[in-house]
Amino acid sequence: MKVGIVGAGFVGSTAAYAMVLGGVASEIVLIDINQAMARAHAEDIQHATPWSHSAWITAGDYPKIAGAEVVILACGVSQRPDETRLQLLGRNAKVFEEVIPRIMHYAPRAVLLVASNPVDVITHMVTRISKLDQQRVIGSGTILDTARFRSLIGEHIGVASRSVHAYVLGEHGDSEVLAWSSVRVGGVPLHEFAAQIGSPIRETVKGSIDEGVRRAAYRIIKGKGATYHGIGAGLARIVQAVRDDEGAVLTVASLSTRIKRLEGICFSVPRVIGSSGVASELWPELSEAEYEALSRSAQVLRQATSELGY
Repeated sequence: MKVGIVGAGFVGSTAAYAMVLGGVASEIVLIDINQAMARAHAEDIQHATPWSHSAWITAGDYPKIAGAEVVILACGVSQRPDETRLQLLGRNAKVFEEVIPRIMHYAPRAVLLVASNPVDVITHMVTRISKLDQQRVIGSGTILDTARFRSLIGEHIGVASRSVHAYVLGEHGDSEVLAWSSVRVGGVPLHEFAAQIGSPIRETVKGSIDEGVRRAAYRIIKGKGATYHGIGAGLARIVQAVRDDEGAVLTVASLSTRIKRLEGICFSVPRVIGSSGVASELWPELSEAEYEALSRSAQVLRQATSELGY
């Protein structure tokens, strides 16, 4: 599979590295306004291939992504001091209005995978600019938050996180919803499993895990300036699901939804990912309080998108 990555900073380059380590792509093209940095990352990652999987990693301009089946968007501008979120979004809108037509010209059949933040609003924006079917534009959404949620639950109950099925829904941000009601461990509801092993999930435990998930980015950014390993691996996982037409269930953002009251908003729920992007979506078991929280999260995103004019 050939993958293009627009934006070769921390997230874009780490996604490329994760794909090489996992054998996800046979060819990766890095594009960045800083061409020297893109070339340096391409060369450095290429040197990992003897110890992992064969792949060609190059840097260049948009013509080089011709034939790409997936294009990851990890580009955009950073927030300036005293700049509002809406001002930042306005500047990013100009970036994507320039970038998306170039991608569509050279890779018109690609699935677009958005990693740039705020990912929900930008995924909505990219869907409108590209004029692609909604299913073919995927935002990384809450895939990282979901990974954090599963990891912390697994740590608490002493089970491998891959055996924990749990989802974070809604916005990739402060209003996100941890869907405790639908958590399963080996097919067993979390509370039942926890009772069986003598490690009950009390409200204090929920509060600690909620804090661990919701504040993770702030802690990581404070410690090292940016988050990129977790999301890089998450992006590689999404690309793998597209490559293999896998039908993997992943919490990604998309405008494609049939959920009443939530139409027309880009946000995360569990979605089935295949070769054409989003094949379908799932609706996990939610309590009334969780559903109301998801509705509030959707309203946050509706307002932000409306203010931007999309």
